[in-house]
Amino acid sequence: MKMVMAIVQDKDSNKVSSELAKARVQATRLNSAGSFLRSGNTTFMIGVEDERVEEVIEIVKTYSRARKQFMTPPLSMDSIIDSGSSFPIEVEVGGATVFVLPIEGFYHF
Repeated sequence: MKMVMAIVQDKDSNKVSSELAKARVQATRLNSAGSFLRSGNTTFMIGVEDERVEEVIEIVKTYSRARKQFMTPPLSMDSIIDSGSSFPIEVEVGGATVFVLPIEGFYHF
């Protein structure tokens, strides 16, 4: 058994959740936030048998897409000197970050 932890952007979380349900994969959803952009994410905790790990990863991969977005870098002492760094910059956000962890035991009470 494995624990798949998938962190997806909130914009993609409903579709990922829906597709996991269609595949009869149970998942626990946790609200989370990234530290860089402080944008909303959803972390899925999914316990599955080893033979279904690739299926779960494929669902997350298919329904989590990267997008470009503008953000303004936070002010620091260096940016006060170099005022050109306070302009918005384009960054890529979204997609998914997936961890697959071994499970030594599973208990349901």
